[in-house]
Amino acid sequence: MRTKQAVKAAKPEIPKSTDELLELEAKYCSWGDTVHYVSKPNIFKESEGSFLYDRDGVEFLDLQMWYSAVNFGYRNKRLNAALKKQIDVLPQLACQYLHEEKIRLAAKIAQRNELSFEEKGRVHFNVGGSSALEDSMKLVRNHTGRSLVFAFMGGYHGRTLAASAITSSFRYREKFGHFGDRAMFIPFPYCFRCPYEKKKDFCDFYCLKQFERLFETEYHSVVNKKNNKCEFSAFYVEALQGTGGYIIPPQEYYAGLKEVLDRYGILFVDDEIQMGFFRTGKLWAIEHFNVTPDIIVFGKALTNGLNPISGIWAKEKFISPEVFPPGSTHSTFSSNPLGTAVGLEVMKLIEESDFATMVPKKGQYFISRLKKLQKKFPQIGDVDGLGLALRMEMCEKDGYTPSKELTDKIVDLGLSGKLTAGGKKRGLVLDVGGYYKNVFTLAPSFYITEEEIDLGVDLFEEALVKALKK
Repeated sequence: MRTKQAVKAAKPEIPKSTDELLELEAKYCSWGDTVHYVSKPNIFKESEGSFLYDRDGVEFLDLQMWYSAVNFGYRNKRLNAALKKQIDVLPQLACQYLHEEKIRLAAKIAQRNELSFEEKGRVHFNVGGSSALEDSMKLVRNHTGRSLVFAFMGGYHGRTLAASAITSSFRYREKFGHFGDRAMFIPFPYCFRCPYEKKKDFCDFYCLKQFERLFETEYHSVVNKKNNKCEFSAFYVEALQGTGGYIIPPQEYYAGLKEVLDRYGILFVDDEIQMGFFRTGKLWAIEHFNVTPDIIVFGKALTNGLNPISGIWAKEKFISPEVFPPGSTHSTFSSNPLGTAVGLEVMKLIEESDFATMVPKKGQYFISRLKKLQKKFPQIGDVDGLGLALRMEMCEKDGYTPSKELTDKIVDLGLSGKLTAGGKKRGLVLDVGGYYKNVFTLAPSFYITEEEIDLGVDLFEEALVKALKK
């Protein structure tokens, strides 16, 4: 039996300083997530609008908004109120039972897609993006009877086992054994760094023609030319690559791809987890490319990061009760009422707001500021964007050779909270993507002001200048 002194000695002290908390984190938290991509993590305490605040009260302008999950700003009063109201009415309910918010949310998404794509469909909910993606794979396999899929080099679809199998980065799979159903990865139309070393204005969609060549003969291993049956069931697409670096393909690319896929009965699955809910100026990024997907996977911004909900929309023929009956897939928290209540309020907010005008307008202003910065610094090799999904590719002084080192220095300087642009000590929250981890993927709040955009550019320039001197 332990003595009182031993019990008292075993009781841990409550950490008070940031350094003490970081010591505790280093000892007890898993490092298997992405926190320790930076040299020294910060600890945040509050958030509002476009800003985060650390334990010392330093203000950080956030230009990534939780990987585009908080499109409508931190502590959005309207959306927070919807969550608070629901928590006092119906906070929990097993998803085997119905509640009004689930039905109305599914109907709003399905009806919106019917207007956009002239296709009837249904919605199935889950919790995280990877889980919804796996639900889509069940739909695909159920309809086609095949499991192999195409996906893009540079694509990111999640880190569950099945989602990792169609995510192009080998490092996400390396430690976890052989993935028998790994996707066949196809080069993405990444025009700044064309994998075929072509020039955009003169390539005549060479990359698309290379994909089409896979179907010319049975000896290319994807199709039986005697009956035209393909071994592959679907092509998983991000309309704009997310983690790959917010890469925007040429306008006509997806229409050409869809034509090839339809020829061989291959489904077009659109992963909108990061770009959905008006990040690009339309509800779904794929709407910019005049293509109707067979399945859409969504998540993140549907609840503005509050009580996550993800889901899939699919054409009726893939998801009707006759072909996808009760129990085909299930998750305990899939259509939780807190999440569906906020999701429903997000859809109402979208209906009542003119994001189709607001988002492109702010994006154009942001791009104009970044391009002016690009003229001053050759290390900014590429600037591009669609709506408020923006990219800056950092390079060596030649404007092309990728510079991960420079990128990392800028990230660390931003998180240090010691930038002074705007007249006081501030920080800058940035996200990094890209094939060479040298691309800043900017996803600011839809409510970011021009003054805040100016502040963001000034803070970035300060960090860049300091990084170049290191």
